[in-house]
Amino acid sequence: MTVELIQGLLLAFALVVILMPSYIRLLRAAGMGKRIRAEGPEAHLAKGGTPTMGGLLVILVVIGLFYLLRGFPQRAIIAPLATLLLVGGLGAVDDFLNARTGEGIRARHKMLWLVVVAAVVAFQIQATYSIDEVAVPFIGAVGIAPWIFVVFAAFAIIASSNGVNLTDGLDGLAGGTLIFAFVAFLLIALLNVVPQPDGTLGNQPNLAFLCALIVGALLGFLWFNVHPAQIFMGDSGSLALGATLAVIALISGQILVLPLIGLVFVIETASDIIQIGVYKITKGRRVFKMAPLHHHFELSGWDEEKITLRFWIVGILAGLLGVTLFLASIDQLQ
Repeated sequence: MTVELIQGLLLAFALVVILMPSYIRLLRAAGMGKRIRAEGPEAHLAKGGTPTMGGLLVILVVIGLFYLLRGFPQRAIIAPLATLLLVGGLGAVDDFLNARTGEGIRARHKMLWLVVVAAVVAFQIQATYSIDEVAVPFIGAVGIAPWIFVVFAAFAIIASSNGVNLTDGLDGLAGGTLIFAFVAFLLIALLNVVPQPDGTLGNQPNLAFLCALIVGALLGFLWFNVHPAQIFMGDSGSLALGATLAVIALISGQILVLPLIGLVFVIETASDIIQIGVYKITKGRRVFKMAPLHHHFELSGWDEEKITLRFWIVGILAGLLGVTLFLASIDQLQ
């Protein structure tokens, strides 16, 4: 199994690296240059015109390789692949409209689609695994009503999707932190022993393989996305990969470990919520120079590369702590 994971990862990396130059030229020819918001950091204005929608190639490579190497997806792995496709499609349309008109899909319309997809995927997970309990670190399995699980799962998918989307604001930032998060869940899928759809117990090799493909494709994307970026991930990647991360956490039964593994996304989201909340309550005061948090550090004089690398370090440590917490919980239950 380990050999298959490495092969899948390397193949995904190689395919993205080979295809990306032509894909970038295609995006340039189609006028898919990123429009930079005037209210953003002034240094970002120089990035205007950089091709966006890079996440779409990542998604297509992952789904295509999974089908070629594993065949038509089994019921147990449909949810994350469907999430990649459905949310990625939403993000691609948003990227297209943003590049052409400067205005993407309206926020309420985007949220409506996310809610619909998240609800359907949450219901599919519940129907597939008949989930009636949630793993709580150091406590064990805690019972949960099926309908409450569906609501909670849908919320987790939406929150994770938007958290990664908010993080995607500097070259390499979202791509790198996503890699560390998916590596953590790759390890969890390999070490986890959970009820299978057929009622037996076992680990989750297909889930681990999907994580390996995503990691490989993201590494290939990062080759072109590190500063100065030749291409941006766009909503097609950040929304879809964030949602898929939550789906994988739900299927692995470790959704409560996700906030730790995805600590960078949690911090970025919290900074944005705090900034907006304080601004509205105090009628104009701000906690940060700009939100999300990476922009605050940027306006404080940190170099973009320094911010990205330090957030990567936090992502690595958070992933290690998340896997450690998962292992400690298993040991306690045995």
